Order: sequence, then structure tokens, then C-alpha cells
Amino acid sequence: MVTLAPTIQLSGGAAMPALALGTWPMNDAETANAVESALAAGYRHIDTAENYGNERGVAEGIRRSGLPRDEVFITTKFNRAWHSVDGVRAAFEASCQRLGVDTIDLFLVHWPNPDQDRYIEAVRGLAELRQEGLIRALGVSNFKPTHLARVIDAGIVPEVNQIQLDPEHTQPELQEANRAHGIVTTAYTPLGRGGAFLSAPAIADAAAAHGKTPAQITLRWHVQQGNAAAPKSANPARQRENLDIFDFALTPSEMAAITALDTGAPLHHDADEFGH
Repeated sequence: MVTLAPTIQLSGGAAMPALALGTWPMNDAETANAVESALAAGYRHIDTAENYGNERGVAEGIRRSGLPRDEVFITTKFNRAWHSVDGVRAAFEASCQRLGVDTIDLFLVHWPNPDQDRYIEAVRGLAELRQEGLIRALGVSNFKPTHLARVIDAGIVPEVNQIQLDPEHTQPELQEANRAHGIVTTAYTPLGRGGAFLSAPAIADAAAAHGKTPAQITLRWHVQQGNAAAPKSANPARQRENLDIFDFALTPSEMAAITALDTGAPLHHDADEFGH
């Protein structure tokens, strides 16, 4: 009997599992194996992107799992080349072909790319696809409050904003901007890059108190705030561990102590446009 992650209701009506399998930076073969084992463990949400170059691997992993299409929530993202209404449709069709699907559950603008300033058109393209039922939900990734404000002023509210978020990079202003508009925050690299904070007393003490690992404590901190998280793991045992976070709750003081780990350090990703 596998335990499924609870779902988060998106503003457009779709129910998104709170924990996703992140697939960056895995190749197609690694991704197929990771997706197959994750779905066997109880994951029902897979996160990929055109940039990751592994959408075909996601398709193969889902095929091997034997699960029906409607039981797997697929998130993917498109690149700056497609930032126009017609471009988004072309990106959608290409991703569908690679993923072996007719619809995408959540389609994201991967980066705002303010230098070319076409992200509002990109979100308009997503709105058309959603209206036609080709995608179930639309969202953005790496959008800051200024980017969100312009999109919302244009009359479209994203349902999800996927951002770099971990205990050392809590991005309170961006999280607040998301919350104010009913936008769900999804954390990529939710365990950090290198995860030095996993040995911090705030996390280690909570792990001892709850009989969980530091990684489980960190993922619980994410979802207990109402956020989603997409940890990457190709290891079946680690995948099961990451999913095993829904049978306990952190105390308010434990939550606050973990949030207080924010160092104000710069985000990793500002120059990392071709990864996350």
C-alpha cells in the first residue's frame, strides 16, 4: 500500500500533488528509471522542462509504471524562444510529443527573461491553452514580484510560481506576493545545493525529536507552509524517504527556527538560466 502525497487546490480547479519528483539534471535514461521507481513509491507528480532535455525519459518512466495518464500530474516548462502566443502553442505541441501525451497538467514559463520582455505574451499563450482545455493549469517559474505584478495587471493570474526556496533562501517578499494573489509557491532544489543547512541545530534537533531525517524535516517545513516541493532523487530509498513526511507535524517554534536559518545569501540561480 503506497501513501500518496496530499494535493493542493490550484485556483483554476486542478488538484496538484504537494510533492513532485524533480528531474534536473538527469538524462533520459536516468529520468526513466527515476520516474518509474518514484511512481511505484507513490509519487503522482513529475516535474520536468524543455531545458532539462529529459521529457522523453519522463514519458518512458510513466509508460513503464503502468499507471493511467490521469493519475500522473505532469509539470513542464518552456524556453524564452517561445515567448509569444503562437510560440507557446508550438512549445506545447513539442512537449506533448516528447512526453507522449495530449494534455499537460501544469505548463510554466521557465524564466521571465525580462531582457526580451515578452513574458506577458507567453502567459497570454498559456491562458489560451487553458481555455481550450489543453493544459489544466498555467504558471510561471523564477518570476519576481515585479514580473508577477505586470502579468496580473494584464489580467492573468498564474496558478503556480516555481522558485528557488530552501531554509537559507526563504524569499519572504516573493512568497508573500504569491500568497496575496492565491498563487501556489513550489520550491525547486528544496533541500538546497549541497544542503549545508541540513546539519544546523534547528533541523537536527527537530529530526531527533520526530525520528525523521534532516531532509524529511526540511521537506515537511516546505509543505507545512502550504507550499509544494520538487526534490530531485534517482535513489528509490531516498524517494520513499522524501515522500514519508505526511505523518507528523513540526511545532510552530520548530518551523520558526528553520525559517530563521535564512542567511540573506544571494540566490544561486540568477546566472543559471539553463538549469532551473
